[in-house]
Amino acid sequence: MKHKLWLLLFAGVLLGTNTSAQTDSSILHTPGGEADSLALPAKDEQVYHLRKGITLVYPKPKNFGFITDLPGDGWKYVKNSFSKESIKPWVMIAGATGVLLALDQPIADELHRFSDRIHFHRDNSYKTVWELKIGGSKTSMLRIPNNLNSAFYQMGQGYISLLVGAGLFTYGKIANDYRSRSTASQLLESFFLMGASTQLVKRISGRQSPFMASNPGGNWHPFPSIKAYQTNTPNYDAFPSGHLATLMSSVTILAENYPESRFIKPIGYSMVALLGLSMINNDVHWASDYPLALGMGYLSAKTVANRSRRLLKSIGMNKNDRSSLSLTFVRLNNQVIPGFLYSF
Repeated sequence: MKHKLWLLLFAGVLLGTNTSAQTDSSILHTPGGEADSLALPAKDEQVYHLRKGITLVYPKPKNFGFITDLPGDGWKYVKNSFSKESIKPWVMIAGATGVLLALDQPIADELHRFSDRIHFHRDNSYKTVWELKIGGSKTSMLRIPNNLNSAFYQMGQGYISLLVGAGLFTYGKIANDYRSRSTASQLLESFFLMGASTQLVKRISGRQSPFMASNPGGNWHPFPSIKAYQTNTPNYDAFPSGHLATLMSSVTILAENYPESRFIKPIGYSMVALLGLSMINNDVHWASDYPLALGMGYLSAKTVANRSRRLLKSIGMNKNDRSSLSLTFVRLNNQVIPGFLYSF
């Protein structure tokens, strides 16, 4: 348990006495506890002291922030895509895409043969468990997969991300936890951002999906007309994979906000790999559709997460937090007094 001790400066000069105060919470609002009555926080924030010297600071989430923050984050996402720091990742993505383009058909053929040898179903098959009658026709509201390949493919539909977000939001409201609510908002915002950005690139590239391919590796029809795209979407929407970008974005957001949870990345990246294999196996995507999708998902998540919270990290920290000293202010007898916050 960390203990925090207020060391007041100038108290004797201002009040004519030596005064000190103690608190068991951060000067900023800390989840699960009330803020110290002597503290004078500048903002309504919650602080999370994690292992290895990492501290995350979350402001109070805004209502409908996933909508109001979307334009600004979208513009920053575009700017980050063309920044100097993005040159190296772009080169790596272009190189990986180029190599995979030459191997797309052999990779797909070999994966098909392997699936057939182990009797692994390659089709997408679902069972409807809930449907509604709308306008005289029945609409499926909930489906469950009939085989493993369909289960892996469904991981990229966004349902898992939305369910995790709903759970985090519910917990955040009940426990007054800013991190949970902020993470839920980030997941939903990135879901919209990925949908818009991947659709834009798809409508520019116009690549055939494998099951529509008229040649090995599929053909490209750049800038298809809106009518052609809407009429025959699979003929133009393979590159990049929106499913993979969405899942990668969700995994990255969870990892960014919960760095102390070591299971997120291994489980998340395993899900990404299984989704990628299933989409090649069922002829929805080529392997070369993936590098750009992964890059877009990762960058969008980093952009949204970095805006939503502040990350503070002390260099050289061990797994256990070390002592620290910082300048702050307290209110005492209706006077604001500078002081130090010592944590040990």
